[in-house]
Amino acid sequence: MPRKKSIKKSAEWFEEKSDELLGYVGEAEAHLSDSHVTWCYEYAIIRLYREFENLMLEALTGAINNDTSTISQTTGIEFPAHVTNELCEYLIVGGGYFDFKGRDGLIKLVKKYVPSNHYLVTILKKDKYKEPIVHLSALRNYAAHDSYQAKSAAKKVTEFDRMGACGAWLKRQGRFEWLVSELKDFSREVHGHAPY
Repeated sequence: MPRKKSIKKSAEWFEEKSDELLGYVGEAEAHLSDSHVTWCYEYAIIRLYREFENLMLEALTGAINNDTSTISQTTGIEFPAHVTNELCEYLIVGGGYFDFKGRDGLIKLVKKYVPSNHYLVTILKKDKYKEPIVHLSALRNYAAHDSYQAKSAAKKVTEFDRMGACGAWLKRQGRFEWLVSELKDFSREVHGHAPY
């Protein structure tokens, strides 16, 4: 019998990586110039997004791997009881990569593979996590693309009419730390509900 994928380990991994990012920006603030620190925060938001994206892919892969009735309920196709992690991931990404557009896009994507009452959907829909996930997506896009559209979206999400560089916004008033803290709360909740 194939091993069950551990969503709990994926959540723990996300927390470790998030803490490493906090350490990274802390070291940058202690040793680098202000403009270099700004760049470090821009890198950090991109990495935080990448780690969150990985957490969601791993959690979704694990949800299918742990109980194939989840995907059977949403697709109407009977899957065998034991499916490999690789096949579960392939069902999600096909030949491409894991991608979603913001919080609403993530919820819609997750609901393609698990029923609406699944704990992943329930946790994602919580009001507590709406703001951090929306901020994460908008700020990552701004840091990665630095386009007019990305900046406009970031200004809308943050409710700042005037916004300089993404990293400059993140490094002030504990904003990056707040975002990491909220996303770690999210991962702890996923950890608490995951069977493995």
